[in-house]
Amino acid sequence: MPEPDRDRSRRRSAGARATRPDRARRTTPPVSQKAQKAQKSQPSPSRARPAPRPRSKARSRVNAGTGGAFGMSGTRRAAMLAMVLCALALSIAVPLRTYLAQRDELRAVTADQEQLKATVAELERRKQQLSDPAQVEIEARKRLHYVRPGETPYIVQLPGDEERKPEEERPASQPAANQSWYQELWESVSG
Repeated sequence: MPEPDRDRSRRRSAGARATRPDRARRTTPPVSQKAQKAQKSQPSPSRARPAPRPRSKARSRVNAGTGGAFGMSGTRRAAMLAMVLCALALSIAVPLRTYLAQRDELRAVTADQEQLKATVAELERRKQQLSDPAQVEIEARKRLHYVRPGETPYIVQLPGDEERKPEEERPASQPAANQSWYQELWESVSG
């Protein structure tokens, strides 16, 4: 039994193959040999185009609404174009936003770095000044009102100095060592 089934399937496929090349069917009846000879004997005007074949109604209806490319109407093509443009805009927007944010951050960091370089240069200059013992002595006398042993300090008050208290100019004294930690905390908060 399996052999007759094979034969049937072979016959079917052979029949299908035979009909496939015949897809392009003629819409005009075949011309007889006499008519062909008569056409050849007549002079033809400089290779005129053959007349277009009439299309079937079903085929002309299908092509009428497609609009051409990819079998889509104009509205569908416009919608597809809009979707593609939106996808491109979204794919470009995120990296562009990241780039702009990083560029702004880089500018801010560069400005901070320049400011820190200026601060370091100022501190280096100040360090050079304070490495000299004479400068340290001048600073101690000026800011802390230190005097050498045997010298008598004088404080000269000028007319605008009444509002200023001498305690503001001197460094704050150390808290007493015999106080407990909570008393020191309370004094630092209230004082």
